[in-house]
Amino acid sequence: MAFGWIDDQAEQRRRAGLVRTLRPRPADSPLLDLASNDYLGLAHHAEVVEGAAAAARTWGGGSTGSRLVTGTTELHVQLERELAEFCGFEAALVFSSGYAANLAAVTTLAPHGSLIVSDAGNHASLIDGCRLARGATQVVGHADPDGVRKALRTHDGQAVVVSDSVFSVDGDAAPVGALAEACRESGAGLLLDDAHGLGVLGDGGRGAPYAAGLAGAEDVVVTVTLSKSLGSQGGAVLGPARVIDHLVNAARTFIFDTGLAPAAAGAALAALTLLRREPERAARARAVAGDLHARLTAAGLEAVRPDAAVVSVRAPSPEAAVQWAADCRAAGLAVGCFRPPSVPDGISRLRLTARADLSGAEIERAVRVIGETRP
Repeated sequence: MAFGWIDDQAEQRRRAGLVRTLRPRPADSPLLDLASNDYLGLAHHAEVVEGAAAAARTWGGGSTGSRLVTGTTELHVQLERELAEFCGFEAALVFSSGYAANLAAVTTLAPHGSLIVSDAGNHASLIDGCRLARGATQVVGHADPDGVRKALRTHDGQAVVVSDSVFSVDGDAAPVGALAEACRESGAGLLLDDAHGLGVLGDGGRGAPYAAGLAGAEDVVVTVTLSKSLGSQGGAVLGPARVIDHLVNAARTFIFDTGLAPAAAGAALAALTLLRREPERAARARAVAGDLHARLTAAGLEAVRPDAAVVSVRAPSPEAAVQWAADCRAAGLAVGCFRPPSVPDGISRLRLTARADLSGAEIERAVRVIGETRP
């Protein structure tokens, strides 16, 4: 029977406690949200919502085509200019998602004959980019600059090192300065996914590369998402103008994809404006993360010390993690639940978002619920 094998895989997932289901949320959910990636609390901010609405009223519901045909509006160009300036890079290119941006960056910067050195903890979008690229990929240990050095020494040609700047599972930061040093010793390029750094790290939320003094470097390319700290949707690649021009001509997820919807571009622009005006939001997100970690640890829970706005709490098993998250939800708290294969180390955990707009009372409530429902 066609697709009969799907039933076998579904049964295997059920036995392993790894079944995933969609759970639609209402617009007025009563849950305290520590599950989303809305780090700065901007997704529902009145100015961001109005930015989206005004863009839709002006440009329509969709961009109407690929960026190279009709999908590039003046709004897209303005967003690219302001993103590049804010993060300290020469140029930027906006994509319909952060996933598409990562696929574009990896595949276009790793042609046939090149070497990709990829961190073992990288996001799935970077991993898929490595699989699609024509270059050869060598995976090295998590956050291991010496492992990167050894891998680069095995290759005489063009090479690029690929890493998250902040890893999405535990919220730990990559040693980006040491990675850049390792790359420069071998003449390799460095590609950093700053999806979880933008808006949280660096001066006023300008990102991990900016904080490390790498913004604007000729050998550094950065990808970001507009769907986390900026409360919108979409992604972008930042870097030297010649790299961005290369992506325009070679990136398949740019050339053959419909452009980002104007509403998303308008929302991202409004969020950037807010972040410039209120740079303290970045520091507040980090402070909330530190407070969450301290309180969870004091309560006897195994929480990973955060470097940005993600706080991870270990669970004893996939089944326990699922039940723990469900019990939190029943008690009015939404938390993330990460299980294999989403976690490369095989350790299941709850994943909490330290939003800048969380009050002290909400932090206390979240810690109490997590502690009372622990398996």
